[in-house]
Amino acid sequence: MDSLNGIGKIIVIMGIILVVTGLLLMFSGKIFNFGKLPGDILIRKGNFTFYFPLVSMILLSILLTVILNLFFRR
Repeated sequence: MDSLNGIGKIIVIMGIILVVTGLLLMFSGKIFNFGKLPGDILIRKGNFTFYFPLVSMILLSILLTVILNLFFRR
């Protein structure tokens, strides 16, 4: 029963992290112009639009890596 308790805590923590990340992404466009950085790929041709936020995702990955390392360091 202890393993289910541990798994439950991990799922709740992951959910909280996802909610906080989602809120940051929602409001970061208004504050930091996140998602429109140089290096992000945007292709528009007629009715077709392709957007690939390459640099934005690299920066987000680095930021999340630093934050998670601070919280889960032993």
